[in-house]
Amino acid sequence: MSNEVKILRRGLLLVVSSPSGAGKTSLSRRLVAVHAELSLSISATTRAPRPGEVDGREYHFITRDAFDRMAAEDAFLEWAEVHEHRYASPAAPILDALGQGRDVLFDIDWQGAAAIAAKEPDDTVRVFILPPSMAALARRLRDRAQDPRDVIARRLGRAKGEIARWVDYDYVIVNDDFERAYGELDMIYRAERLRRRRNAWLGPFVAGLLGQEI
Repeated sequence: MSNEVKILRRGLLLVVSSPSGAGKTSLSRRLVAVHAELSLSISATTRAPRPGEVDGREYHFITRDAFDRMAAEDAFLEWAEVHEHRYASPAAPILDALGQGRDVLFDIDWQGAAAIAAKEPDDTVRVFILPPSMAALARRLRDRAQDPRDVIARRLGRAKGEIARWVDYDYVIVNDDFERAYGELDMIYRAERLRRRRNAWLGPFVAGLLGQEI
């Protein structure tokens, strides 16, 4: 099969959500590291960087005024306010990737997931990550030691409301074992890449087969 035929493919938007501490970021980062054809959408946010975070790698850290200007210019595919801070997905690089057959992964909350699915329903695949228990979720948040105790308390207070959104997603994974959970996420991604509607090269390829002499 020629490379020219192979590139006739529509990209997909893989949206991964979970309550804070359930593991979506670790799972997402590994999937992107394994699959060269998949890139992580770098969100813009008004919150301050956590220890070890780098501007342009984990997030684009911007002021609230800059965020408001970009929102007014319709420069975001989606945006939401979460835990007193705003997060958004810049639209231009995402839509460009889709048209060129590249895949984009989003590590975002349920509000952003809903907005992306509403705007790009045929291109969006949503996966929700559940913790094995609320106790495990609380332990993970405390063990990572990235947030003050009051922030952790607020995140835990909102976790059940976030978990209740699981029914809006195409797939749900319980992250009780990281390797197993990653394996399931990997299988979902690989299967979604093979959907017929995302592979426009199949039509010409099959036509070519049918036109061949036996």
